[in-house]
Amino acid sequence: MEPCGACLRAQRREGLGGEQEQEQEQRHFGEGNAEPHRALDLVQWTRHMEAVKRQLLEQAQGQLVELLDRAMREAVQSYPTPDRLLSSAPSDSKSKSREPPLGKRKVFIIRKSLLDELMEVQHFRTIYHMFVAGLCVFIISTLAIDFIDEGRLLLEFDLLIFSFGQLPLALVTWVPMFLSTLLVPYQALWLWARPQTGGSWALGVALGCVLLAAHASLLCVLPVHMVLKHELQPASRCVLVFEQVRLLMKSYSFLRETVPGTLRVRGGEGVLAPSFSSYLYFLFCPTLIFRETYPRTSSIRWNYVAKNFAQALCCVLYACFILSRLCVPVFANMSREPFSTRALVLSFLHATLPGIFMLLLIFFAFLHCWLNAFAEMLRFGDRMFYRVGPGPRPSWTQGLVELNILFQLLPHVECGGPRLALQLRVSGHVLLGGRARGAVMMGVFLVSAVVHEYIFCFVLGFFYPVMLMLFLVFGGLLNFTMNDHHTGPAWNVLMWTLLFLGQGIQVSLYCQEWYARRHCLLPQAQTTFWDLVTPRSWSCHP
Repeated sequence: MEPCGACLRAQRREGLGGEQEQEQEQRHFGEGNAEPHRALDLVQWTRHMEAVKRQLLEQAQGQLVELLDRAMREAVQSYPTPDRLLSSAPSDSKSKSREPPLGKRKVFIIRKSLLDELMEVQHFRTIYHMFVAGLCVFIISTLAIDFIDEGRLLLEFDLLIFSFGQLPLALVTWVPMFLSTLLVPYQALWLWARPQTGGSWALGVALGCVLLAAHASLLCVLPVHMVLKHELQPASRCVLVFEQVRLLMKSYSFLRETVPGTLRVRGGEGVLAPSFSSYLYFLFCPTLIFRETYPRTSSIRWNYVAKNFAQALCCVLYACFILSRLCVPVFANMSREPFSTRALVLSFLHATLPGIFMLLLIFFAFLHCWLNAFAEMLRFGDRMFYRVGPGPRPSWTQGLVELNILFQLLPHVECGGPRLALQLRVSGHVLLGGRARGAVMMGVFLVSAVVHEYIFCFVLGFFYPVMLMLFLVFGGLLNFTMNDHHTGPAWNVLMWTLLFLGQGIQVSLYCQEWYARRHCLLPQAQTTFWDLVTPRSWSCHP
């Protein structure tokens, strides 16, 4: 019995061992089938975690940059300056209560311009290369047409030479304008900064006011006199009118930033006026807000300066090719043809493309290339001359208002908006104590529209209030009827569409008036005031 029991136990153990081996083999086979699925899930999970990590890093980086910028602004604002030391007297609380919130000081920090940052992205550089290719196409088309028509390969710059005619005379006229701006405002401030004792200080104040009035009269009268007497060409007029407006705004900003600290001094002691070297630096640096010191870069990149000047020159050539190939053939003989509404509407639409190109070229040549070149030569650190609003998408009124001012030949736009309009707005709120915001905004629109129309009238040599109507009427109505809640893509596209159509209307009407005044000349002895201000293109048709 025992051997049989031993055999049964051995068979039972063999049976159990075989079942265990079969289970292990099945388990091993199942694990072998699951290994590819597990590897695939692991790859997908790794990719998902990498995407989550990338999103978290981007969000953290954006928040960290915002916090650092805020900390830098607060640190700079809390730095003790002479005017802050003067305002820290016991009457500081009263002055703070009277100061409106819009009168905050601009903080300058070292930063690149927006396009320089975007140029680091390969996709944006592709767009830049597309515009360069467009310039090459214009040059090739010009050479091909000249070769087919005249049998020679020669680029003609007749329009460029005509536009910059009598440029040396314009530069000579600029010298007394600059010297007046260099000497008179600083001397007036020095007279006002003397100790306020006796009648000598009042006499100095009166003398400073007289000097400033003479300075403003010189800047307003001398360029107009030279243009009317010597009949300067459009580009030479641009030099004078841009410098006229720029020097006036520089003088206003210098006095606005320094005079309040001078007049707050009491008790007979004088206040230390800014150094003359800081004022001289301010007259050339690309900003319209005076400070005694600005953040400076460590060195000058002369290759960067040469590159920006070369790009500005290429933009001028680009604009000449656009006018000579897209505008002159269309509008040169338009005043000699019978008037029709169809021809007028088609001229608006035809001029939209040249208007868009001119819009972008003016922005890139002046606001980017020219200002960055001077900023680099002067080691001026804050290069944010232009930018979109603080949000991810520009608001309707902000985009429409600021882009109209930004791109319409207003000199020296700085840091997020038109400084002339901003200074006027802040001054209006200071005078009204923060009340009547609508009236202040309407006043800013009116002054900006008048300045823009004056620039166009000065450059073109005739009065045709197209810019005044588009800017003041349509821009003003849209600003007060629309609100900043319209930030969707559809409103953004609508804003750009209206801006481009406005550019086409301006280019078309101004070109028609330019050629109409050359084809339909009036006898000078019979010219009246109404003939000068009435558009000639309305009646210059066969």
